[in-house]
Amino acid sequence: MGNRLYVGNLSFNTTQASIESAFAAAGEVREVAMPTDRETGQPRGFAFVTMGNAQAATAAISQLNGLMLDGRSIKVNEAQERPQRGGYGGGGGGRY
Repeated sequence: MGNRLYVGNLSFNTTQASIESAFAAAGEVREVAMPTDRETGQPRGFAFVTMGNAQAATAAISQLNGLMLDGRSIKVNEAQERPQRGGYGGGGGGRY
């Protein structure tokens, strides 16, 4: 298991500081990344948390998955790497 966690179902009022505070109970937090919408700058409702080691990541999942944070029950699991996108455009086939 890696150290990087996906945190979903976040309230739009949740801050990086509140996420870091909640996860610090499980171990060292190295980084909190909260993606924002390009156009509005608003948080997108999820974050990535990098814990200090795999044991802290495992502890965070077991302690925090389902926890109420800012009025929402958050989902915490191991972050999955994005699949590589091919350079091919999706296009419809031609008609015969």
